[in-house]
Amino acid sequence: MNAKEQQLTELLTLTSRSITHMTAAMTALSFDLLRSDDSGVRSAASKMIIRLGTVSQELDQQWALISELTGVEAPQRADAVEEVQLHTA
Repeated sequence: MNAKEQQLTELLTLTSRSITHMTAAMTALSFDLLRSDDSGVRSAASKMIIRLGTVSQELDQQWALISELTGVEAPQRADAVEEVQLHTA
């Protein structure tokens, strides 16, 4: 890989990392908003979590391609969102 290709690969890596961090922050905020007393806020937060799940899946695809380009393993997902159903007794 020449110097320009390495720079582009590094730029793609940094951009994907930034979007990954932003997605994690927005997901955390959305979960906080689910605790609101306002049903409209809770509904919007729930929809946002679903949308961010889609973004996260697309980021996984980007990380797989970055891994192929660089030969470096994609970062582990410690921030994966898992849906949990809660029931009141």
